[in-house]
Amino acid sequence: MEQPDSEPRFARRLEDWHEDIRFAFSRGELLQAYDLADRALEVFPADVRLRHAAVLALARTGATRQARARYDAFRLGDNIDADPALLLDVAALDARIAKDLALSSRKSHRARNLADAAERYEKLFRRTGDYYPGINAASLRLLAGDVARAEELAREVLARCVAAREASGDSYYLRATEAEANLVLARPDAAVEALQIAARFHGDLSAIATTRRQLRLVCKAQSLADDLLAPLASPSVIHYSGHRLGPRLRPEAEGEVRAKIGALLDHHKVGFGYGSLASGADILFVEELLRRDAEVHLAMPFNAEEFKRISVAPSGEGWLARFDDCWRRKAGVTYATDDEYLGDDSLFGYASRIAMGLALLRANFLDAPVRQMAVWDGGGVAGADPAAGAAADVTFWRSRKLASDIIDPKIPGQRAGGVRAKTKASKANSSGRSIRAILFGDVKGFSTLREAQLRAFAEQVLGRVARVAERHANRILFRNTWGDGIFIITNDVETAAACAVELQEAMASFVPAKYGLPDYLALRLGGHLGPVFRLRDPVLKRWNFIGSHVSRAARIEPVTPEGSIYVTEAFAAVLAASRTIGFSFEYVGQVPAAKHYGIMRMYSLRRTST
Repeated sequence: MEQPDSEPRFARRLEDWHEDIRFAFSRGELLQAYDLADRALEVFPADVRLRHAAVLALARTGATRQARARYDAFRLGDNIDADPALLLDVAALDARIAKDLALSSRKSHRARNLADAAERYEKLFRRTGDYYPGINAASLRLLAGDVARAEELAREVLARCVAAREASGDSYYLRATEAEANLVLARPDAAVEALQIAARFHGDLSAIATTRRQLRLVCKAQSLADDLLAPLASPSVIHYSGHRLGPRLRPEAEGEVRAKIGALLDHHKVGFGYGSLASGADILFVEELLRRDAEVHLAMPFNAEEFKRISVAPSGEGWLARFDDCWRRKAGVTYATDDEYLGDDSLFGYASRIAMGLALLRANFLDAPVRQMAVWDGGGVAGADPAAGAAADVTFWRSRKLASDIIDPKIPGQRAGGVRAKTKASKANSSGRSIRAILFGDVKGFSTLREAQLRAFAEQVLGRVARVAERHANRILFRNTWGDGIFIITNDVETAAACAVELQEAMASFVPAKYGLPDYLALRLGGHLGPVFRLRDPVLKRWNFIGSHVSRAARIEPVTPEGSIYVTEAFAAVLAASRTIGFSFEYVGQVPAAKHYGIMRMYSLRRTST
């Protein structure tokens, strides 16, 4: 669970909010930028710049449908009293959302939708004369297949750029626009020259990511290698992992391991690191990342104080002081569970998967390289949870065929380790929790049904639920219904995602009136991933699943819109780290859960368009 920001919001000036939002954008912290804008709007609900920032952050994360919904709800296009520059930004954002929707649409509709988005940009270009909508119109015409019109617009945009530079001086956006126009005209050398100049104005990482994505599309359309975009390369993102101090990472190897970590961070120009903070490799990675002013985002398996006692204190007081220093300087922390360890080693593996997924999500937002760096001696950990430890992390990352670097911590004469760390509890001491995916759902409108309609509801609605569940029966551990309530526990997040999407698809194809049911029946689904207890229910005389994470999942469904699937960040991160394809996420924001259960970062889950 993401650690909440407890800073009072009502005492801050409007410009303070804008400054924090600008900084979040510049660091590629798109989720934070959205959350800040959303919180500020509670205090300044009519501010157009805040509304624009919230929608722009959603659009840049890829939450295109959410961006369209917020843009329309804000009625941004009706804000005629805003200053001219902001009016241009607002209108361009509308066209940008149309462009993103076009790019994500089905292939059979894509060319038509791209042409429609190009038309929006071109109208804005004609009205304002600004080069930004002009170059977007040119690129979209190219992608839609209208090469002649694309080239005509690109030449016109280049002329506008020269005039703008003479009038107002050079800038990142001017040079990036020149590069894009030259790519549309198939002039790669001129494009590279413009990008090299644009890179001198480097600052806003999220803007650079947007530029790279756009230029990559143009490169593909022109059959050009996208390595010419190298001048706008973003800092790398890493997931780091490794052995704790002990038999597999001896104190006398620390200096050499630290040097190798530093060399890799420099070579790959790492700007963001995701992992944990145990004594040994974790703390070495974090210290070296912080030394380079990189951002560190921690994924902790359970509460920090207990983690220190179990995973840091056995190495000595010095490591505790180093932990505290790193902790103070972290950029963010996510907890696998904010409850106790209870001897469950699976929590360590669960936190690692969350860290991997968050690294992948951040790299996607930044359009940045992502890799794993691990201090690993090449051996396994005898008797430990197979999903936890450096060997498990490396094995999982390699199974995704993702880039990695291994640092061997062995000193001369030392063989690969295989001894389990003594500070971890044995299986006998484990509470028996396991990491499972949880779905809760209910059907809007059920409470209004008449007695005569209940049989049809059971046969047609619950029948559809049953058919989806049967398709995944070998991966479903538990299922239950009560009235319109649905409760499903699955072995893994991939199965839960497939079940959720298929359930919504089954409901979307359902015609209630055909069976005498009201047409407003709609399914809401909430999903979470976390540690749960499997216990024998003495009342039902069967196995059941309980725990705080089951309760957390149950609080998501009531705040989910009809026809949607909301999942927690843990669910989204672990699914993003998995080998499963075909699903996409849109960031929803920090959503208050039902029954005052706290605020959680939520994502909307859907099947990827083809």
